[in-house]
Amino acid sequence: MHIQSIPMWEGSGNNYAYLVVDDNSKDAVIIDPANPSEVLPVLKKQVDSGAINLKNIINTHHHHDHAGGNVEMLKTYPLPIIGGKDCTKVTKTPAHGETFNVGSIKVKALHTPCHTQDSICYLFEDGEDKAVFTGDTLFIGGCGRFFEGTAEEMHKALNKTLAALPDETKVYPGHEYTKGNVKFGIQVLQSEPVKKLEAFANANKQTQGKFTIGDEKLHNVFMRLDDPTVQKATGKTSPVDVMAALREMKNNS
Repeated sequence: MHIQSIPMWEGSGNNYAYLVVDDNSKDAVIIDPANPSEVLPVLKKQVDSGAINLKNIINTHHHHDHAGGNVEMLKTYPLPIIGGKDCTKVTKTPAHGETFNVGSIKVKALHTPCHTQDSICYLFEDGEDKAVFTGDTLFIGGCGRFFEGTAEEMHKALNKTLAALPDETKVYPGHEYTKGNVKFGIQVLQSEPVKKLEAFANANKQTQGKFTIGDEKLHNVFMRLDDPTVQKATGKTSPVDVMAALREMKNNS
């Protein structure tokens, strides 16, 4: 499994599209190609040379900066679109836990409603290699805003659905937000894992695929709702209340 990150709107949205290729069959998918002017040149070069067989467009949720490129993408690559029910031109919305294949890569859809009600994370497994594409649900050291959902839903998404994935699963979020996330996180929890993330974020422009679900459980305050220090910072003890308070603090930070 080969994963290529394609940065979009650097300096403003700091989004990522991801090209995932099965090494054996060369079958490939493009995830959240929201800005075709930045994504199409990358794809065209590889499709035209025969390096990849592009099979699908995949969307993590319907927001314009994730699914807004679909119409333009279809003009060049009229492919089926797998994504949340509200995504533009979506062909198929997989059920929670439903699997499909990209060549020999097994992909599982994980419904994580909150940021949007149609948010889906995708777990890609190729032998021992595991990666999860989390859209705007889970960021490195943070999580998305609760635009269409509740603290209870985000708690379930992060701390039940995603936390249940193997610890070695690499995390590929929809945006490069790590510097801002850790700036908030360090105010809440001055632990060694958070300090380590802060140092990495300060030294590296990109952090996607550099951290795992296991790492997030250690340095992401939104995945440490039972931590006494985090609870003290929020003044709450129940996980859902802690989650709600953390997001409100982050929104106002």
